[in-house]
Amino acid sequence: MDKVFHEAGTRGSSQLDWLDSKHSFSFADYYCPERIHFGALRVLNDDVVKAGMGFGTHSHQNMEIISIPLKGALKHKDSAGHSELIKVNDVQVMTAGKGIMHSEYNASETEEVHFLQVWIIPEKEGLEPSYDQRSFPEVNENGELQLLVAPKSSQHNALKINQNAYVFRAKVASGNTLEYTISGNANGVYVFVLNGELTVDGEVLRPRDGVGVNGVHSLEIIGIVNSDFLIFEVPMH
Repeated sequence: MDKVFHEAGTRGSSQLDWLDSKHSFSFADYYCPERIHFGALRVLNDDVVKAGMGFGTHSHQNMEIISIPLKGALKHKDSAGHSELIKVNDVQVMTAGKGIMHSEYNASETEEVHFLQVWIIPEKEGLEPSYDQRSFPEVNENGELQLLVAPKSSQHNALKINQNAYVFRAKVASGNTLEYTISGNANGVYVFVLNGELTVDGEVLRPRDGVGVNGVHSLEIIGIVNSDFLIFEVPMH
C-alpha cells in the first residue's frame, strides 16, 4: 500500500486582493515535486473569491474541470455559449478537450463565494468541449455515498467525465464507520475533508486535510466527530 498525507496547513497558496486560493497540488506559482498530482487527480484548489470579483476569460485544454460551490454562487460563461449560475449543492463539469474559453465570477456584490476547483486528467486528448451541471440533494449523515461524477460509460445518475474516475460526497457521524470499496485495481483513492474530523485507515484527518491511498481494495473511514468529506477515485497510471 502507498499513502500520501497532505495536511491543510502545508498546501500551497495564491494570495491576491480578490482571491485566497489553497492548492493541494502544484499550481500556478506553487511547485512541489512530491505534489504534482495523485494519479489522474491533477488539481484540487480551495478558492475564496471576494464579492463581485473573479477569474476573467481564460483558456483550458485537455482537462476535465469540476467546480463545487461550498458557499455562495458562481457565474460561469464560456465560448460554447453557456451562461450559468452554480450554487451550493450544484456541481459543474466541463470538458475542456481541444480548447475552450471561460470565466468564473462571484455572483454576489456583497458576499464571498467559496468553491473547490478540481481538475482530472482525461483518458484522451483532443475531445470536443462540453458542459454539464446538476443540483444534488443535501447529504445525510448515515454513511451513504452520494455519487457526483462518474465515467462516461457509467449508468449512474451522475455527471459524466471522460475518465475512469469517480467523485463522491459523504457524511459520517461520530463513531460511525463507512467502508469504501475501490472499483478498479488500477485506481487509487484520495479523501479530502470539508468539515469535521475522521480517520482513513487509521490516519487522522481534520478540515482540508487530504490523504491518498493506492494499492488497496477498500478503505475504512471512521467519524471522530460528525464529518463531511469528498472521495476521489482515480486511475493511478
